[in-house]
Amino acid sequence: MTADPVTQPVNEPQDPIDLLIAIEEASEVPIRPEYFEGMAIVPPQPDNHHNDAAGELYHQLRSAGFRNAGIGNGFRLGKKGEPTRALAIPDFYVMRRRPTDMDEAYRKAHKGWYSIDLIHLIGEVTSSNHETDTGPKYRSYAAAEVPVYVLVNRHDGKVYAYSDPAPDTEDPGKSHYRTKATTELGGKLQLPDPYPVLDTSFFLQN
Repeated sequence: MTADPVTQPVNEPQDPIDLLIAIEEASEVPIRPEYFEGMAIVPPQPDNHHNDAAGELYHQLRSAGFRNAGIGNGFRLGKKGEPTRALAIPDFYVMRRRPTDMDEAYRKAHKGWYSIDLIHLIGEVTSSNHETDTGPKYRSYAAAEVPVYVLVNRHDGKVYAYSDPAPDTEDPGKSHYRTKATTELGGKLQLPDPYPVLDTSFFLQN
């Protein structure tokens, strides 16, 4: 999810999953908060332009044969048996496989969140909270060794494909991606193999 976020520091030794449940229950309107680098991020509903963009990119991946491309699921970043490091609801993604019974058991045990290990490509379309996508999310996805992170940064007018993650186990905040491809918003971006070229020309039509 990406739109103007309200962030809340987490000071208590509380499972972030329970924290987000409490935030959702306290809200007067439907929300889907996320959690990155010790902060609960509560975005308002994204606008239609944002959703159109995410849907178009998802459709391009599906049309290229990636039947495990999806939208809407939440993913937990954290090794089995270890504390939750982050909770993400990306704008679009490609899973390595269809969830198995074990994956569904994991989701049930973690109150609705799948393991990030299912993810091979993750994508975000920025709104005004571009710092979240370019900072905490970028570092968290690299730390979780998500192979490809696609970022449509409407703030600087560019599209990025990050790959070859370099996780830092001592300091996850120093995790990064070694490889970056980029194009101007509206151009075509070659994603790493085996993915197709993403056409972002539709951004210039809105």
